[in-house]
Amino acid sequence: MVDDSQDRPLEVLLERLPDSPGVYLMKSRAGEILYVGKARSLKKRVSSYFSGSFRLDPKTELLVTQIHSFETILTETEQEALILEANLIKRHRPRYNVFHRDDKRYPSLRMDLNDPYPALEVVRRTKKDGALYFGPFASAQAVRETLRIIHRTFKLRKCKTYPLKPRSRPCLNYQMGQCLGLCAQKVPEKDYRKIVDEVVLFLKGRTPQLISKIEKEMETAARRLDFETAAVLRDKKFALERTLEKQVSVCTDFRDRDVFAIARIPELTVVTRLHVRGGFLLGTQHFEFGRILSTDAEALGSFIRGYYEKGHFIPEEILTPVSLEEGGWIQKTLSAAKGRRIQLSAPRRGEKARLVGIAAQNAENRLKTLAEAAASDLDRLLRLKRRLGMPGFPERIECIDTSTTFGVEPVAGLVVFEKGTAKPSAYRHYRIRGVEPPDDYAFMAQVLRRRFVEGEEKKLPDLLMVDGGKGQLNVAAAVTRELGIENAFFIIAIAKKDRKKGEGEDKIYTLQRADPVRFGRDADLLRLLERIRDEAHRFAITFHRKKRQDRALRSALDAVPGIGEKRKKVLLAHFGGIDGIRRASLDEIAALPSMTKNAARSLLEALNP
Repeated sequence: MVDDSQDRPLEVLLERLPDSPGVYLMKSRAGEILYVGKARSLKKRVSSYFSGSFRLDPKTELLVTQIHSFETILTETEQEALILEANLIKRHRPRYNVFHRDDKRYPSLRMDLNDPYPALEVVRRTKKDGALYFGPFASAQAVRETLRIIHRTFKLRKCKTYPLKPRSRPCLNYQMGQCLGLCAQKVPEKDYRKIVDEVVLFLKGRTPQLISKIEKEMETAARRLDFETAAVLRDKKFALERTLEKQVSVCTDFRDRDVFAIARIPELTVVTRLHVRGGFLLGTQHFEFGRILSTDAEALGSFIRGYYEKGHFIPEEILTPVSLEEGGWIQKTLSAAKGRRIQLSAPRRGEKARLVGIAAQNAENRLKTLAEAAASDLDRLLRLKRRLGMPGFPERIECIDTSTTFGVEPVAGLVVFEKGTAKPSAYRHYRIRGVEPPDDYAFMAQVLRRRFVEGEEKKLPDLLMVDGGKGQLNVAAAVTRELGIENAFFIIAIAKKDRKKGEGEDKIYTLQRADPVRFGRDADLLRLLERIRDEAHRFAITFHRKKRQDRALRSALDAVPGIGEKRKKVLLAHFGGIDGIRRASLDEIAALPSMTKNAARSLLEALNP
């Protein structure tokens, strides 16, 4: 590794670069790693950023001016450089690289074939655990629609208990003819596996193949004069044909493909993926990133590597709009992972090029929508700054709301909006302790101190909003003065309108004026602040309800003789709550680890007096 001193001028560092493969880490003056890249020739690639031979848009050129120094790590081969680059990006998470943080935003369907009676579950993160994963889907709505079709067409079990728990009688799904009632009756595993195989074919986009299979089974049943089974198969076939009619046929060779495209402006990059299965376009998925400091080919190569590393289904062919520098290595790696050869290409004509064009059009449309939304959000925040009289731009807005019932289990929720958009990863819950007697102002003061003194989040807001009137505003002002950060950000309070006084809208108070802010024609700004307040209220009250429920559960079980902490955990884990325990039979409870019939009898008598 060459650790170039940050005190040396860039010209000196560039002269000493070797003409060999490796990885480079671009750094800011503060030592922050801005970008990680790999190169066949470090000298040519790194020098190109500063010589003008690397085609950069004006704003990206401005980003290059932030580079104060760099490190280089030499490797023997370009393949080693690729692997090292991926590892360093995951480790340092540079702000100007394309990389996958996680797939929380994109739900997938998971099926564990190790379970004798597999079911589908919605997950936000894929793992290498031997289970089958389908997706990711573009939205939760897309997942729900897919599950609705599956549950309507196939009698796959819908209960989410693992392993399958026996019941004295089957659930409502069985009575509606949508489930085999596995929980209450024995169903041969091989019969259930046939249903599982059909669901897998459907989720892999093999609907025509599945319809053909069902037609043969229907003909066989008819020849046996088993007309009841034939009618069930006929209805399933018709349902699948209706689903197939909604799918778009985009190629004639019926192959599985993923088609990628990229669209970008200086502030935003969109990578779009079309998933084509059996020649049918099943969906479009968009991935969004901020500014990146790489070419389209580099960005797509980095994205594709990271995407399939997460265990997503690898198709027979991957199409891209540009040839990837590391295309040969990616193709070899994915072929090894799939166990058969896959193709990676950038077509220039014909049916495949048309598919890439469709992906590119979708990427550009998505980018345009996001850019217009961002411009609208920017305009809204600029108007909010002027309307409130803020000295700075409100890029980060935080809102705190407390929740309690007659002073019991007081909690608070903090929500964060950045550039007008919620940032759930920065949300925080607070359990309020030691405030006697209950006092809303003391609750808020405790939360504010913990947020700005003990909080993990070091980044300060530009605008802090507290839920309440002038009293809560004065508390926030007093705490920030006490902590010496009174001028670090702007503070407002939001108070609900008083219907008895005929007030028409909520009121916004600031420290700079005695009367509430009047929004006039900028009513959308008040709606924005109300939306943030409502999100803080929802977040706090949900946490408060959970704490109350936990307290009620503890109280109900603590009152039963013979039920200690160990038994309490077993019961709640197995039955999910008090209602589940109440509905259970004596034998079901007694069969649990550490439980006895006497303890089970005492429990049921206490819960069902």
